[in-house]
Amino acid sequence: MASLLNYKHLYYFWVVSQESSLTRAADRLHVTPQTICGQIRCLEERLGIQLLRREGRGMRLTESGKTVFDYADKIFALGEELTEAIHRQTEEHVRRFAVGVTDCLPKLIAYRLLQPALTLPDKFRIQCQEDHLENLITGLAAHKLDLILSDRPLPTDIPVKAFNHLLGESGVSFFAAPSIAGDHFDRFPHSLNNAPLLMATADSAMRGRLWSWFEGLEIHPRLVGEFADSALMKAFGQAGAGVFYAPTVIENEVIHQYQVAVIGRTEDVREHFYVISLEKRLKHPAVTTIHNTARDSLFAHSLNHH
Repeated sequence: MASLLNYKHLYYFWVVSQESSLTRAADRLHVTPQTICGQIRCLEERLGIQLLRREGRGMRLTESGKTVFDYADKIFALGEELTEAIHRQTEEHVRRFAVGVTDCLPKLIAYRLLQPALTLPDKFRIQCQEDHLENLITGLAAHKLDLILSDRPLPTDIPVKAFNHLLGESGVSFFAAPSIAGDHFDRFPHSLNNAPLLMATADSAMRGRLWSWFEGLEIHPRLVGEFADSALMKAFGQAGAGVFYAPTVIENEVIHQYQVAVIGRTEDVREHFYVISLEKRLKHPAVTTIHNTARDSLFAHSLNHH
């Protein structure tokens, strides 16, 4: 009998029992009440019992109906468990790709570096974690991260066996909102003397290089803001709070996204970008794709000229 049971008929009965109303059940199932009546009648004929009895405007379970409803409840609960189990199994086939991003690394650079991993035939779910480099190294050593994207290499005093892989380097462009850009075009970089300047915090590799460059040229900007988050620095710059900088390789994206003007560029100060990995030879398909695309595309010009 069980093998010949029509589960569609059983499902319609189960929904009517839950709703205690043919009309509400019909709305939920997107069919007419007449269709439901026909399906339940077929189920009653198959089982040889009455399952439901009209009561006023609603429907009430018979004693036999209560027994059938209890079994139906278990059957459809198992069906939901089956669906969830299959979904979880499918989810597991999508490989996790955990990336640490140092907080001073420009977000636009991070996206440009990671984007190729999204196009691989193998499915990867990218998980990004932003933090100080020292904290990210702890995660890498514990195998919680597959790689780190950094604006500086692994410190030599860190007791972790990991490896630096240079992705590329870039000169630096300086930007300002249109409202203040006009004051700093002429005689760049000396136009930055006494200019309001937004910079990364002291743990940024670029900050020391920029100050050395300024001192060598006897330029003295006014530091008006320090930011651990490069995107926040750009947002302040967009609002006219001061001049800010970014790698020249993402100059066009910065102009487009933040609606700012370039007031000058320099190749005398260069920003470097690394993948830090536990692998001496990169093998992870996503990591090798990031490495190769960065060197062949994003930083190709800079690598060919330096």
